[in-house]
Amino acid sequence: MSEKETKKETLRRLFTENGLVKEDVFEDRRGFVIITRTGIDKIVRKNGISLDYEINALEQDWVVMKCEASHPDMGCITSFGEASKDNCTSMAAKFPVAMAEKRAKSRAVLMLAGFYEQGVFGQDEMENNVEFN
Repeated sequence: MSEKETKKETLRRLFTENGLVKEDVFEDRRGFVIITRTGIDKIVRKNGISLDYEINALEQDWVVMKCEASHPDMGCITSFGEASKDNCTSMAAKFPVAMAEKRAKSRAVLMLAGFYEQGVFGQDEMENNVEFN
């Protein structure tokens, strides 16, 4: 973001640069923007981002997954995703490893691509709190 670019202009530029369309983005009534799973995948593909995963904790009711997102020109970001019956919908709680992976991927990709600093989150982080139209 340049000093003269507003947050709205920065987001518009990031959306355009990453090939995102209206269906990839949801404006939450609480004041932040959410990018869908398909939008996250578009960002990965458009930028040629490499992803590397590692399970950090695997318990009966709790999983923590580490994701490293990297690109030669963008750098490298490591983030984590967690899943348990307490932070997933009943359906997602049946697949805690997959849910932790999605959350870790979403966070790492959005950080690397510059979305996180603009207050943009991934759909899977909001699993219990958002209804998509």
